[in-house]
Amino acid sequence: MASTAKLQLSQFASDVAEGLCIPGQKSLPARYFYDDLGSTLFEAITLLPEYGLTRADERLLRSYSDEIGAQTGPLGVVAELGSGTGKKTKHILRSITHHNPRVVYRPIDVSPAALTVCELELQDVCEVQAVCGDWMEGVQQIAQARNSAEPLLLLFLGSSVGNLERETIVDFFQNLRRHLRPGDFLLLGADLVKDSEVMIAAYDDPTGVTAAFNLNVLGRMNRELEAEFELRSFVHEVRWSEEHRRIEMHLLSCRDQDVYVGALDTAISFRAGETIWTESSHKFTTGELRDFAARSGYTPVATWVDQDWPFAETLWRVLPG
Repeated sequence: MASTAKLQLSQFASDVAEGLCIPGQKSLPARYFYDDLGSTLFEAITLLPEYGLTRADERLLRSYSDEIGAQTGPLGVVAELGSGTGKKTKHILRSITHHNPRVVYRPIDVSPAALTVCELELQDVCEVQAVCGDWMEGVQQIAQARNSAEPLLLLFLGSSVGNLERETIVDFFQNLRRHLRPGDFLLLGADLVKDSEVMIAAYDDPTGVTAAFNLNVLGRMNRELEAEFELRSFVHEVRWSEEHRRIEMHLLSCRDQDVYVGALDTAISFRAGETIWTESSHKFTTGELRDFAARSGYTPVATWVDQDWPFAETLWRVLPG
């Protein structure tokens, strides 16, 4: 366990050096939001009235879980990328276990605390075998451990796909496909383009929960990388890019400042008004989702769209070849 923690810390430090110490726009990978505190803050975000995405995701899973189960038929494994606590997954697992009570649920998440809650939440529905780690590593581990000829269903919910850069999405799904078999399924949740004011409000709530979530990445650097960020010297900022159809979250430096990072043994300079780009949340159309499937080696089976908050669940089947 100690060597694993050291490896993760080294990767974190390397990504901070790459993202903050080079000229131009400073940035950090969004995956560093999700330590235990960050995961807890995100669960709070999903309850905010302005953040309709998670409720739309859950409504669709609750309303159409039987249809999804009928489309996939009996399954051996249900895996999930970035499961969190697995709260909304319960709907679909109940439907799937109706077809095969022996199905195993394998949630993948970087937060041990979230996975512990997930196991407690879902152990009465089916067997849960959690995988703590990155998405692709988790899928690879699950693929190597498969001993059933029945298909696998991989869940990628909550529009986590929106955190990927648009130009990398097809490659991402192709890489996932390498760990899947023909006839396996992928259920993808994706937030759709809507009024820009509604989208901005979802990421800039008046209670400040999303701001705390964003600022926590600085606190995490303080805790894990011996950094000396003064969190009150940065503010949460949200932007909508019409050109790229994405919400951007930034941390804006309120003043000129130098921040020492012990793990790098260096000070990082910030100008007043300079930002750290911490997240992109891309929004999609249903046609774009079909195009992703066709270019990645999947065929779309069915798509369901929430009427209150434009959000889609789309089921793909893995093609041979």
